[in-house]
Amino acid sequence: MKKLLWFCRIAVGLLFIFSGLIKANDPLGFSYKLEEYFEVFHTTFLNGLALSLAIFLCALEMLFGFALLIGARGKQVAWGLLLLIVFFSFLTFYSAAFKVVQSCGCFGDAIPLTPWQSFSKDLVLLLLIVFIFLNRNLIQPLFKPKTESAMLLLATIFSFGVGIYTYNYLPVIDFLPYKVGANLPEEMKIPANAVPDEYEITYNLHNKKTGDKRSITNKEYLKSGIWKDNDWEIVGEPTSVLIKKGFSAKIADLNINDAQGNSYTKELLENPFYNLIVVAYQLQNTNSDAINKINALSLNLTQNFNVRTVLLTSNSAQDAEAFSKAHKLFMEIFYADGVPLKTMVRANPGVLLMKNGTVIGKWHYHNLPGYEELVDKYIAKQ
Repeated sequence: MKKLLWFCRIAVGLLFIFSGLIKANDPLGFSYKLEEYFEVFHTTFLNGLALSLAIFLCALEMLFGFALLIGARGKQVAWGLLLLIVFFSFLTFYSAAFKVVQSCGCFGDAIPLTPWQSFSKDLVLLLLIVFIFLNRNLIQPLFKPKTESAMLLLATIFSFGVGIYTYNYLPVIDFLPYKVGANLPEEMKIPANAVPDEYEITYNLHNKKTGDKRSITNKEYLKSGIWKDNDWEIVGEPTSVLIKKGFSAKIADLNINDAQGNSYTKELLENPFYNLIVVAYQLQNTNSDAINKINALSLNLTQNFNVRTVLLTSNSAQDAEAFSKAHKLFMEIFYADGVPLKTMVRANPGVLLMKNGTVIGKWHYHNLPGYEELVDKYIAKQ
């Protein structure tokens, strides 16, 4: 029994630490996932708490996992783990059964899981945690009370510190398709021999003579030859269900346009020279001091090295024009959907330095290098 309990403690503890750490690497991305759940359950009034809740949940996972491994607060931790896994299991089951949030974000963008895979993982964890809960009285601390308290304090500082740091200075490890070194045009390509998504189409049929009704898939429809019988007619719109996922480009939703709707995606992303991409997906929440600093930087780079600087936003052209006038922006303004802009860089604003389609550098506005550093490290080497 003790050996089995130790196995469960190690498995659950390490998995919770790993899961929390992976999500804490990108708390802003996790907060976007929480907002999806808030929308599903009609609790969008919690959107303002999404980021704080994301950092808290990540820290809680790491703390519970660490405490379980060292046997600290055994009974309380067992209760906390049980409540957490029941809650997570409900969310993943709901996502899978009702097809609402198609990626739970359990391991962030590092290990994407389908809803059913996430639910299966949670079921296994639930079994392990139930065993731990039933045997919670057997959990003994590995360290003396003072040492244990000190270790928990350090673990708490570390757990919250990771999320706070990565929110302010971008993920330590970037799992997104816009990471440094990625060639964006290549990430958007679909090979000629790529296997497309496979769908099953269901038709609702009605027999004009007998009044009979039946549903039939597209394969059965063709194989049975029922389409030759003029008495059968298709009623309503056919339903389409994805049965096998095919190849999809890593970047499939990025379209950059000007205010008139003209596409500039290819021109901007395949620029053979250095260009600065400033992402401010939500102008009303964009840090004003940071925009002013980036604007001055772009002016110097353009005047001295002919670096093209553009600002990408999901706001309307009217809002962008007013924002540009208010900040006397030197940059060109283009428009894209908010979802890919949030993925490009986890900051508002954030900056990407690109050349010939490749991301050379990527920064949060908190750690954006100055003009001289940017020139010495990148621009002067062209």
